Amino acid sequence: MTTHEFLLVLDRPPTEAEGNQLYEAGLDDGTIGTIAGVGQIGVSREADSMESAIRQAIGQVGSVGLTVVRVEIEAAQFAAHS
Repeated sequence: MTTHEFLLVLDRPPTEAEGNQLYEAGLDDGTIGTIAGVGQIGVSREADSMESAIRQAIGQVGSVGLTVVRVEIEAAQFAAHS
């Protein structure tokens, strides 16, 4: 498996309780942060494909009542996995 790195931008910053729920939901490979009032989670996930990694992480975020509004991927991630 390959490690895929991406940023999930959220509809709002997660609360401390939601952060704990995200960890319990399996998002233990993410770093939760807030920049300029925007919630985000930097993810570094081992998966067969980038798409699989992103879909799984979005599902985990949704399971605690948060919404992913955007996914950001560094261009180097595509070059590294092609």
